[in-house]
Amino acid sequence: MASSVVRATVRAVSKRRIQATRAALTLTPSAVQKIKELLKDKPEHVGVKVGVRTRGCNGLSYTLEYTKSKGDSDEEVIQDGVRVFIEKKAQLTLLGTEMDYIEDKLSSEFVFNNPNIKGTCGCGESFNI
Repeated sequence: MASSVVRATVRAVSKRRIQATRAALTLTPSAVQKIKELLKDKPEHVGVKVGVRTRGCNGLSYTLEYTKSKGDSDEEVIQDGVRVFIEKKAQLTLLGTEMDYIEDKLSSEFVFNNPNIKGTCGCGESFNI
């Protein structure tokens, strides 16, 4: 059984241009560091899995889970020693997305800066493509 990692927020990226890469998902240095910290205490897990689920007031939301192995149809992104697996259902929605980790006085969360998003809900937890 997979366990949830942390809360994730989504942002539509319209004013900022994200550079296209060969990877389906790019990680910022803060995201890489946080994933390493989270996995340090879980030696049986090899990485995190990103998926999308139908929920929220705007259609889809991201899920993050620890994973022990790569699924048959998962896309694997390796960056700076961190392994992130993307579920098949999420692969097209995540193309060109940057995964960041933000900490402030009131919250800490992974943020997906996704240029494919057409709209988000007011709280930022769900989106539509």
